[in-house]
Formats: sequence, structure tokens, C-alpha cells
Amino acid sequence: MAPWVYDPHSGGVKIPERIKVSTKQRIVAYAEKHYAGKYTRIDVRFRNYFCYIDAYTEPFVPEPFDEKLFGCTREERIEHLRNVPFHLCRLRYKGDEEKWVMAFYTYSNEKYQPSVFNNGTFYGTPEEAFETSAVYLQ
Repeated sequence: MAPWVYDPHSGGVKIPERIKVSTKQRIVAYAEKHYAGKYTRIDVRFRNYFCYIDAYTEPFVPEPFDEKLFGCTREERIEHLRNVPFHLCRLRYKGDEEKWVMAFYTYSNEKYQPSVFNNGTFYGTPEEAFETSAVYLQ
């Protein structure tokens, strides 16, 4: 029989409404304090035991712009890109609002990958998750 192994990146607890509200407030406050000017808006959404954090930025579209290549004007391209998020990370709730588990969004394979926090463990706060995944905002 195979030995039992604890996997922090599986399972979870449905996030209570009060935790959703406070978690979103914490993340947005942290982003405003430490990353103001690096994004246009932060989106925090919840599904079951997951919390997803996305950031939107002002896109850079160089001049000259080839309308034939993109099939739209430069202004249309900018407006489209303003609505495309950077997926920063996904948090997994395990029942303690100070100990979440994080998965980092990897653009190379377009999915969330289990990750450790900058503190070197599998557990951290929502603020630590934002800090760890804010590499996309540099």
C-alpha cells in the first residue's frame, strides 16, 4: 500500500462570504499601497474554494501601427488590450484566512501551477500572494 502524502494543492474549503469581502479588501489595499501606477485595475473573484487575482494595465501599442496585420485601428487595438487581464495567481482556501495556498499563472502553458510563497512555504496571506505574483506588473 502506498504511503499517505499531504498535498496542500488539493482540496479546500468553500470560502465564506465574509472572508471573500475581507480578502478582496486586503488585496486591493495592498496593491494600492505598493503597486499604484503599475495597473489600471485589480480584479479579485471567487469560485468555490478558489480566489483569482488579475490585473489590468495600460497597453503599449507602438507607432507605426499596421492596421492590416491586426485587422483594426490602433485605437481599437488599445481598447481591446485594456480589457485583457494579466492572470497573477490563484489562491486556495483551506479554512484559515492567514494561510492560503497559491498557484502561479504560467503563460508558457496557460495554466495555474502550484507554487511556493516568497516566504519559502506553501502557505501565505493574500498580500504575500499578490507580492509573489506581481512580477507581471514590473
